[in-house]
Amino acid sequence: MVEEPLPLMGVIQFGVIDRGTNVLQVRPTTVCPLSCIFCSVDAGPGSRWRQAEYLVEPGWLAHWVGRAAAEKGVAVEALIDGVGEPLSYPWLPRLVRLLKSIPLVASVAAETHGETLTRELVDRLEEAGLDRINLSIETLDPEKARRLAATPWYDVERVKRMAEYIARETSIDLHVTPVWLPGVNDEDVVEIVEWAYRIGAGKRWPPVTVQKYIAHRHGRRPPGVQEPSWEEYWSWLRELERRTGRRLTWSMEEWGMRPAPRVRHPLRRGQVAKLQVVGPGWLRGELLAATLDMKRLVTLVGVRGLEPGDVALARITRDRDGIFIARPV
Repeated sequence: MVEEPLPLMGVIQFGVIDRGTNVLQVRPTTVCPLSCIFCSVDAGPGSRWRQAEYLVEPGWLAHWVGRAAAEKGVAVEALIDGVGEPLSYPWLPRLVRLLKSIPLVASVAAETHGETLTRELVDRLEEAGLDRINLSIETLDPEKARRLAATPWYDVERVKRMAEYIARETSIDLHVTPVWLPGVNDEDVVEIVEWAYRIGAGKRWPPVTVQKYIAHRHGRRPPGVQEPSWEEYWSWLRELERRTGRRLTWSMEEWGMRPAPRVRHPLRRGQVAKLQVVGPGWLRGELLAATLDMKRLVTLVGVRGLEPGDVALARITRDRDGIFIARPV
């Protein structure tokens, strides 16, 4: 459990991430019950690279969201996402309620593959004030869905029923976000687009966005699937719009997104800082460290012989979007 006094900015796997827009990524957990064959972050029981999973105490996480929004000075969307399955977080309704109580949080959304959705959970999330669910669903075929999820109990028919319940019977908006796997689910995406429009996705936000498959270093790569170039992706998407007669591309304005001031960070690339080891890192060969003033977390790589509580000098090698990686010097 990650809780006070550990800071909740500085690492990619949990906490709060600000990428310079009016959307804050809020990451309460790294846990995922699926082992999808295309997972970009190697999540779930089939993980080869992970050595630790994390849960963040909801009140402390909401506190950091409030701090970040106040420093940015603009109304924000709190997007509950992660390197795991956000709906596996056991305190999700409470977190949504806490986020909605923050004056500068204008909306709260959550991403999911939908495998843990139930009517009871949906109703609790609606009562807590959740504004939108982003549902990643790659096929409507039950057998193919189980293969893609690499999970024999994954039931896409139940996920469909929950999605239709959300779209038709609740105030929560539904945004459907299939990942296009070239040569694997081309026709499935066509079916998903038509289904999403048919069931009433997109009450306030766009109904469908087709995600581009991206092969990451520590992610999973489906056999025979090549990552398309951005040119290939946009060309395929335009053809899909022509074929279906459905809009699939949206501007930032239509999403309500815009550039916004960034949270200021106390670390910069090239800087040498004293860091205290506070726990195991997310991936093998990493440690989780914090600045001595507990203002930021840092991922330590290339480490040997350090234990929790040890203090080390390390050089910051990455600082993009306030996500810090460092090596001991």
